[in-house]
Amino acid sequence: MARISKDEYFSDMARLVSRRSTCKRRSVGCVLVNHLGHILATGYNGVPRGHSHCTDTPCAGAHLPSGTGLDTCEAIHAEQNALLQCKDVMEIHTAYVTAMPCMTCTKLLLNTGCQRIVYVEPYPHEAARQLWIKNGRSIISTADALSESPAGQENRNRLRNARCELND
Repeated sequence: MARISKDEYFSDMARLVSRRSTCKRRSVGCVLVNHLGHILATGYNGVPRGHSHCTDTPCAGAHLPSGTGLDTCEAIHAEQNALLQCKDVMEIHTAYVTAMPCMTCTKLLLNTGCQRIVYVEPYPHEAARQLWIKNGRSIISTADALSESPAGQENRNRLRNARCELND
C-alpha cells in the first residue's frame, strides 16, 4: 500500500475537524499548515462561544442553501476560527478546508502568508476562487491533488483492475 500524500493526510484531518461543527446547515473543517507540514491551527464552523448550538436550536440561516443568507447564519466559519487560533498567520503556507472558502474567508486568508488552498467541496460562488488566483495564489481540489499523488494513482489502478476483473 502506498503512503498517502500530505494533501490527503491534511484533507482527512480537515474532515475530522469538521465533525466538531455545531452548524445545522453545513459542517466545515480547516487545518492551517506551515511550509514544513506542521499544523499551526484548526477550526470548524459554529456559533460564537456561549451561544446555543445551531444543531440544538437552529438559527435563521440554518435551512438556506449554501452560499446564501450568510448574514442570517450565526456560525463563524471554520477558516475564521482557525485564524483566531493561529499564533502567527504569516507562517501559514496551506489551508486545507472541506469547503472552498467564501469571499470573506478568502480575503482574510489573502492577508496571511497562505499561498495555497486545498479544498474538498466547491463553493457556489466562483468570485472567491478568482480573487485568490488573481493574487497569484494556488487553489486546488483534493480530487485534483490526489490524482497527482502515488496513492491516488494506486487507487485508480486498483479500481481499473477491479473493473477489468468484473468484465472478464
